[in-house]
Amino acid sequence: MNPAPLVAVVGNPNAGKSALFNALTGARQKVGNYPGVTVERKGGRMTLPDGRPVELVDLPGSYGLDPSSPDEAVTRDVLLGKQKGERLPDALLIVVDASNLDNHLRFALQLIALGLPTVVALNMIDMARRDGLEIDAERLSADLGVPVVETVAVRRRGIEQLRGSLAELLLGPRKIRAGAAPSHDPLQLQRSARSIAAHAVRSETPVRRITHRLDAVLLHPVAGPLILAGILFVMFQAVFAWSETPVGWIETLVAWAGDRASATLPPGILRSLVVDGAINGVGAVITFLPQILILFLFILLLEATGYMVRAAFLMDRLMHRVGLSGRSFIPLLSSFACAVPGIMATRTIDNEKDRLTTILVAPLMTCSARLPVYTLVIAAFIPARKVGGVIGLQGLVLFGLYLAGIVGALLAAAVLRRSVAKGASGFFMMELPKYQLPILKDVALGLWQRAAIFLKRAGGIILVTTLVLWALTSFPQAGPGQKQSEVSIAGHIADGIETVVRPVGFNHEISLALLPAMAAREVAVSAIATVYSVDSKDEDQQAANLEDRLRGRWPLPTALAFLAWFVFAPQCISTIAVTRRETNGWKWPLFMVGYLFALAYIAAGATYWLARFAGL
Repeated sequence: MNPAPLVAVVGNPNAGKSALFNALTGARQKVGNYPGVTVERKGGRMTLPDGRPVELVDLPGSYGLDPSSPDEAVTRDVLLGKQKGERLPDALLIVVDASNLDNHLRFALQLIALGLPTVVALNMIDMARRDGLEIDAERLSADLGVPVVETVAVRRRGIEQLRGSLAELLLGPRKIRAGAAPSHDPLQLQRSARSIAAHAVRSETPVRRITHRLDAVLLHPVAGPLILAGILFVMFQAVFAWSETPVGWIETLVAWAGDRASATLPPGILRSLVVDGAINGVGAVITFLPQILILFLFILLLEATGYMVRAAFLMDRLMHRVGLSGRSFIPLLSSFACAVPGIMATRTIDNEKDRLTTILVAPLMTCSARLPVYTLVIAAFIPARKVGGVIGLQGLVLFGLYLAGIVGALLAAAVLRRSVAKGASGFFMMELPKYQLPILKDVALGLWQRAAIFLKRAGGIILVTTLVLWALTSFPQAGPGQKQSEVSIAGHIADGIETVVRPVGFNHEISLALLPAMAAREVAVSAIATVYSVDSKDEDQQAANLEDRLRGRWPLPTALAFLAWFVFAPQCISTIAVTRRETNGWKWPLFMVGYLFALAYIAAGATYWLARFAGL
């Protein structure tokens, strides 16, 4: 006796697939696991209008036939007849969300290309109409070449029509074409899906039309990346152009606080602790708060408008070329704020090798803690002039540093995926939200939270580290003609570090700042400020801002090497700790620190000697 025909219910996550499966099978369901994997298998029986039984299997939701998780791998294997203990389906029931048609048709097109008898359930059609979207099911059916039935699974609408369509397919001759999955270029697949969806839409709201028109430009394979690069370029120009006035206010406030403390406290250790350690050290970091907030203002606006997900879509193809899944984009994007949440966000990546690679390269994305170091050195050594009369040179250099971090992360990922993290990677499909105007209240709240985090960090780990550094640089006291930062405990420690970093152009002050910077990147700034404050006995020199002090003491090749170092430098203790927790051991954190230190050393050395040979 021939077994009952097998129909696979398949579609994107959140398409209403399980609700439709339940409506077709009722209580006649069995739940278990697929052989060899811990992925749930949900099967059931449906009766056709003529009384014949049909077996249904509800496959895990998937975005495509290139799996990025065990669930998606099972879906692919069942559809291609490669799943152990599972026969090849006789027909497919593809479930798509009518209100998100262009995105869901990407997978539907791949499935239809398999050659199996197919019916498309245009599900949640009521939600689409509620949003002002009218779809011509007959036109969609003609374009896809398969029957299309409108359904509302939760209300059992269209269920009988669906049974009838399946009966017609199963009565006719089978057109099964087994074999490898069809090969589709993701971008070409997306364009085809959008073209078919647009042709099937009778009418839609102005918001949807505007979204499609904007996406036609912003997601264009040529115009899209250029627009993204332009947005990032403007963002880094604004970090300098817009922050000049508020930075001046904070510098004035810090100077006033130092003067008040100096006038109130008698000369001695206590005044040095308060002025040189706390006020000058921490104040040097707080000065950069406006630049950090400007950076996050752009990030929050891009997220609120719906553009950030489009940026992820644009980056997905590039990331695939270096062996990373598109799922890695969001964790790497989060690392621009801080590598710690970025590394924690890798938990959403199912592929073990993809996740490990993302963790190892996340520190190369330029976190906000590096911004004070960048802006300090750029303000001190890069002239505030225009290139071509329009583009600010300082913003251009900052853009280049961020770009160097991104390129470095991609190149490191490519090497890691071909060596210590070798393995296959999946493809990631993303849902594109509607464009919308940002809610200013939410943006303001986001900036407030970022400012609070920064100030809490400045009043916590940065303050403690700065005070410890002050103590190490203040004792023992220097004698006549001696330099305090050289005879102190910290000075002797720096002597040992300088032996290692002198070949790449680093001086004694930089050597002293590298070690405490492991606690937090910003501490490099406060460390340099503390050293110069402790060394300075001249009140006029103490009143000078840190940029002026650096400009007079560092050669330009050293400054450029310092910037190159911080593009690749090993991360702070918090990042190392979270890497150990996420990888369950010390092997990968130590590997990460080692390869980042090597990259930083090579980059700094190459920059220093090239700058010297160029006569800078």
